Amino acid sequence: MAYKNLKHFIDTLDKAGELVRIKTFVDPILEISEITDRISKSPDGGKALLFENTGTDFPVLMNSMGSLKRMCLALGVNELDDIARQIEDLFKMLSKPKESILDKLAMLPKLGQFASWMPKVVSGKGACQEVVMANPDLSKIPVIQCWPKDGGPFITLPVIHTKDPHTGIRNVGMYRMQVFDGQMTGMHWHKHKVSAKHYNEYKALKKRMPVAVVLGGDPVYTYSATAPLPENVDEYMLAGFLRKQKVELVKCISQPEIEVPADADFVIEGYVDPEEDLIWEGPFGDHTGYYSLADWYPRFHVTAITHRKDAVYPATIVGIPPQEDAYLGKATERIFLAPIKMAMVPEMIDMEMPVEGVFHNLVISKIKKDYPGQAQKVMNAMWGAGQMMFNKILVVADQHTTISDYKSLAQYMFKHLNPATDIYFSQGPMDVLDHSCSKMGFGGKMCIDATTKYDEEILDSHVRDIKPAAINKAELQKRFPEIKGINDSLLAMDIPCLFVAVQKARPLHVKELNEQLYALPEMLGIKMIIYVEHTVDVSDLATTLWRFCNNLDPRRDSFVVRNPVAGQPGKEWAGVGMDGTLKTRLLDGFERDWPNIVVADDETIRKVDEKWASLNIGPFLPSPSLKYKPQMYGEEAVVPQ
Repeated sequence: MAYKNLKHFIDTLDKAGELVRIKTFVDPILEISEITDRISKSPDGGKALLFENTGTDFPVLMNSMGSLKRMCLALGVNELDDIARQIEDLFKMLSKPKESILDKLAMLPKLGQFASWMPKVVSGKGACQEVVMANPDLSKIPVIQCWPKDGGPFITLPVIHTKDPHTGIRNVGMYRMQVFDGQMTGMHWHKHKVSAKHYNEYKALKKRMPVAVVLGGDPVYTYSATAPLPENVDEYMLAGFLRKQKVELVKCISQPEIEVPADADFVIEGYVDPEEDLIWEGPFGDHTGYYSLADWYPRFHVTAITHRKDAVYPATIVGIPPQEDAYLGKATERIFLAPIKMAMVPEMIDMEMPVEGVFHNLVISKIKKDYPGQAQKVMNAMWGAGQMMFNKILVVADQHTTISDYKSLAQYMFKHLNPATDIYFSQGPMDVLDHSCSKMGFGGKMCIDATTKYDEEILDSHVRDIKPAAINKAELQKRFPEIKGINDSLLAMDIPCLFVAVQKARPLHVKELNEQLYALPEMLGIKMIIYVEHTVDVSDLATTLWRFCNNLDPRRDSFVVRNPVAGQPGKEWAGVGMDGTLKTRLLDGFERDWPNIVVADDETIRKVDEKWASLNIGPFLPSPSLKYKPQMYGEEAVVPQ
């Protein structure tokens, strides 16, 4: 369905029992974020929050798409797979051979419907321009500061419009914006993004780059700005398809080269001057759960701010998962499954992006396997496709398992896994937010072939099925005092994997410890050991996997061990250790700065605790940050180098 504006969506959430209105004053600096963090980590994502008293003229909407139900409401479907089915039907219709004139005529209604979704520029002003600020001033808008170490307040749900200066083709993306003063922000577009390409083209032309930033309107605008569309595919075409109604656009007032949705809540118009010095932007508590480090980015100068009379400021927070962005990621996972199947990986059956993998870090794919080496074929196709190039760990399973049942998947994977031959390492472009890479934006990748193997894929000398013996954890920790925790609970589930918390004290410590452990007879049959920092509670598997996926560079930090099997001449078994600890100059030769975990400060936690009863949002919820503070180094989370 098409929402008339953001208020229409808010009313829909309210009627569905998915919204809580907060009338008590809540400070946009840190307090809104802390309250939202507590609610978003509630079962099923809690409720959407409308903060009506922000110290400005505008309310703030948070967590509006922070559950599967609200994500479906935003996109106007009963379930996200409905959209995938619609896209698949459309692909099949367009690709089906047209054998007769009747077949071709039968397509006309569909083509007419398709045309009705295309964006259209209309004359005059839109509702987004009902109010024009006489003196544009970002301080009049309740821009939030999410976390205490953030460089300042950030606009976190900006739908940013740019155009190719040569072709005039529009790009709509989402990149955070740090507010420096009333008329200037940073523009955090990464070098892989289309807007950054536009910026470089304007720089070559020595021309100012017009930019417009939209906030609010139909929530599909926000989703479409995050969608991994091919370059030069208009995001508003996707929005029109999702809402089954074209997006009407109007020209900006001060930057008329750019058009924006007429029904948006706010439009911030301005320009980027490529000849101007960059600005030091960040840090920012990011979706990885760590602060992304400060760096140099372009300056965005505000030339006009317009808004609806009843404008609502939408925002989001990101940080330690789960947060609202997990559900945006789930929508992308389901919606783009059909194009991946139809255009790139025809053997694809399903795809899963676990929350702990924070989008790119961990992707699980399920294929129909018909021949040896097919998992590697899929690996290469996936890593060569759009934003999937940023994927760090790819697991390829086949039609004989269920990838959404992680226990069954793990049992199946380890049953068919030879760590020496079925784990593939590569390197390539990585998300610039990945702090584990030795070089920013470039690092290691890993594919785990979890499929049933054909004879051609099996190494005759390898003994695959050895049931591990029980582990004496106390004895291991006595023998290796650097081990501060062991989780062997998966062994009882026929999953031969250990989680080990280790306190490193010397270079190559984890590699040497891995070799020493695998030399022990009781480790026979253990196929994988995952190492994390000594401060991590390895009994908490979700947190352990989140820390591990963030801190691992698979190519650099994986250590395969091959050992002979006693009593079986010529036979061997293999295990792999993976170092998911933080890296330092002193112990690892790691030259980049290592970021801190994103947590609230004690003062903000105290303020929200005291204010909670007056918020009328349900039973008291303690700060999620309290769980993670013990995992940090010292009061300020400063990592020793």
